[in-house]
Amino acid sequence: MLYKSLKNFNYKVSFKEAVLTGQSPEKGLYFPENIPVLNKQIIKNISNYDEHHLMMEVIQPFIGKEIPHKELLNIISNTVNFKIKINNIYDNIYSLELFLGPTMAFKDIGVKFMSGCIKYFCKELNKNIIILTATSGDTGAAVANAFNKIDGVKVVILYPSSKISILQEKQITTLGNNIIALEIKGNFDDCQMLVKKAFSDDQIRENLFITSANSINIARLLSQIFYYFMCYKLLLPSHYYDKLIISIPSGNFGNICAGLIAFKMGLPVKQFIAATNINDTIPRLLRTGIYNPYPTQETISNAMDISDPSNFSRIMYMFKNVNNIKKLVSAYSFSDKETFEIIKSIWENYKYIMDPHGAIGYLGLKQFIKNKKNNKKNIFLSTAAPVKFLDKISKVIDKKISLEKKVIKLLKKEKKSIQLSNKYDTFKKWLLNIP
Repeated sequence: MLYKSLKNFNYKVSFKEAVLTGQSPEKGLYFPENIPVLNKQIIKNISNYDEHHLMMEVIQPFIGKEIPHKELLNIISNTVNFKIKINNIYDNIYSLELFLGPTMAFKDIGVKFMSGCIKYFCKELNKNIIILTATSGDTGAAVANAFNKIDGVKVVILYPSSKISILQEKQITTLGNNIIALEIKGNFDDCQMLVKKAFSDDQIRENLFITSANSINIARLLSQIFYYFMCYKLLLPSHYYDKLIISIPSGNFGNICAGLIAFKMGLPVKQFIAATNINDTIPRLLRTGIYNPYPTQETISNAMDISDPSNFSRIMYMFKNVNNIKKLVSAYSFSDKETFEIIKSIWENYKYIMDPHGAIGYLGLKQFIKNKKNNKKNIFLSTAAPVKFLDKISKVIDKKISLEKKVIKLLKKEKKSIQLSNKYDTFKKWLLNIP
């Protein structure tokens, strides 16, 4: 399998090069030259596969022989080492809970798989590699955990000052070792801009071997396809079913991009819903046909405070134009007020606690199926543990959320970060002299 640059379709590289470089020389994202279609028998008999072998079936066609079967299965086993659950909230409404991993967010699987691939490929390198990533909250925590203490790898995480939760910040800033946290005075788009400029800077690329752990990295994106096949397996343990309706809280649009690839591979899905907060670039695009990012606004669903989602270029490549996307994807945006109200309502009526991101996923699902009668399985993705947003959720529900011992211990740790402005020259100077 080769990967083409979306800035130059004639430029194609191996999976290894796509993972290690992150972007093409033209600064384009990589995308598979073709999307493999799974044998229908795999989907029909999906209940017969355990988690590891199911992920192997999904991911191996994209990797080919670049990672030997035994090594790839070992990476997958180390990646999927916690449960993914599905929770029936009421009637035919389900929550796919992706937050049961080490950093309590859906990004654990994508980042852990990517770190396994990079660790394997690094065995052949005689140079240190720098993982450069921007985070709006959960990515940084997952990256820090996945790459902590890996030899030959240094991780630089940029996060917006005062715009992520206390627990998210502690997860990023307390590990030390090979993890460096940069606290940027600005928003997530500023952080992402600094990372993008660094990848475009010839001086930096000549002096440093850098790659990304954001969902622009193809290894992270592709591994997230597994969520959707796992969802199908969990919902349909004993029989073949019709098509699913899936709502995805969307910020940088990597997760929904992975879902759309799963659809192209043959997963039975009737409709995807991209649910955003008030940073509504894509809902407006699908309504008007105009891509016009506004300045990012801060919300309680901070991991989605993104106005210019990197992965949308991949979705456009897959579907060619907005009209084709609209046939499969609906998009809605919701305010903090609506988010708080639905968290309270679902708790009071069904005793189920949602975090602000999962709540937006639920709102998107309800908006789509409003006044529609269907016997489909309707799923929204719960992408982060409610405890990560305890200070926000506690304002609207009457239940005291108990903290695990590991969370209490983490909150007591000392934060260690380097504060920088959002000026590129300042960041570049620091990066070229990285300690």
